[in-house]
Amino acid sequence: MKTAAHTPASAPVPVEQPLPGFQYPRARFEELVDLALGHAKALGAVDAAAEVSEGAGLSVSVRKGELENVERNRDKSLGVTVYIGHKRGNASTSDFSAAAVRQTVQAAYDIARFTAEDPAAGLPDPQDVADEQRDLDLFHPWALTSEEALQIALACEAAAFATSKRISNSEGAGVSAQQSHFFTAHLRGGERGKPGIFSGGYASSRHSLSVAPIAGKGAHMQRDHWYSSQRAPQDLASPQAVGRYAAERALSRLGSRKIATTECPVLFESPLAAGLLGAYVQATSGGALYRKTTFLGDSLGKTVLAKHLDILEDPHIIGGKGSAPFDDEGVRTARRQVLSAGKVKGYFLSTYSARKLGMRTTGNAGGSHNLTLSSRLTQPGDDLRAMLKKLGRGLFVTELMGQGVNYVTGDYSRGASGYWVENGEIAFPVQEITIAGNLKDMFKGIEAVGADAYSYGAKTVGSILVNRMKVAGS
Repeated sequence: MKTAAHTPASAPVPVEQPLPGFQYPRARFEELVDLALGHAKALGAVDAAAEVSEGAGLSVSVRKGELENVERNRDKSLGVTVYIGHKRGNASTSDFSAAAVRQTVQAAYDIARFTAEDPAAGLPDPQDVADEQRDLDLFHPWALTSEEALQIALACEAAAFATSKRISNSEGAGVSAQQSHFFTAHLRGGERGKPGIFSGGYASSRHSLSVAPIAGKGAHMQRDHWYSSQRAPQDLASPQAVGRYAAERALSRLGSRKIATTECPVLFESPLAAGLLGAYVQATSGGALYRKTTFLGDSLGKTVLAKHLDILEDPHIIGGKGSAPFDDEGVRTARRQVLSAGKVKGYFLSTYSARKLGMRTTGNAGGSHNLTLSSRLTQPGDDLRAMLKKLGRGLFVTELMGQGVNYVTGDYSRGASGYWVENGEIAFPVQEITIAGNLKDMFKGIEAVGADAYSYGAKTVGSILVNRMKVAGS
């Protein structure tokens, strides 16, 4: 006679282990969120949100072949938001004890009691909440020791020095391995765990390698840098490649000079072109729109960029630097055409900013996700050399300085350095200049986008050619 298998009463209950590199498992985060939301409900709140997170990492830097700094970071946080009607209170703590969690909830509740009513305040609408959480392969821990990181950084800097005897100094090389995870959940109408009531979280990682060599001597020294940043350590460029390329960039700037003030076409190197895309995002983001502090206010459906340009947002790229299954509020993210043929098809809105504008959230609380700016005119062979040919005579910019962008008016003025181009070929390096224009004109004056696409954070774009800007020199 067979009997049903059973677990003896004395058998140990399996305990969830933390993910590699973390101190706390997901189950502990869920317990803390339950405690926080339970206390919020006990105080009388019917709507609330709580998030628990942990980050850990290692950073090592070297300079001129010597160890300069080793830093290990580990941080944790619990944040609580309580709503009393349309009044909102928020508080946070790094103490995970039960008493501290209750005190934090009480603080958020008290803040909400004495805060003015705001009709736009509140949890995201149930129909906007993410009902599934795709695994986007964002977590690739790097079990790196400080000695291993030191050797990688030293190899990177050594490769820069080995490139040429004219590499005379260094601002150092660094290696960073960072990872984090979080869990967040909502209390809606005093309830949890039902459709339209969000809960979820995930782990992610970001690792990098960088170096900044100096070429030349005395008053003629020139500095440049390069880096590699990826979610998975195996996807990083080799230390030798990063060091060599950074050195080549510094060497190419030797003999830089000023140029006379002029107006000319300007070609932005692809990493800098991502900054122009970032300016577009800033100008069409909810906060700037409802505060009326943007030169692109009320631009939905209007043509604001050259008609050959498109911008795609895709939050679900596997392993993407800007990928996310949901935004910072638990709202689902979706692939969408942000700009088509130069025409604005959508803004970047959180729940709050959308309500202020009488619109619906776009799932962009916390920022944009994997944006790609492309041109319908770009050909496969439009590499940097081809883009210089299109520039013809003008300025190729490889470094920008300062924060001279006025988003209210669109006025743009930045310190710059790069190369003067004649007949589609680099003639000589240029420094100590300022480029200026207005983003309205610059956006519509984009003549070409290169096929030399580069991913800078969550933005991917090739080099960008703007038809005309003011260049202030000597």
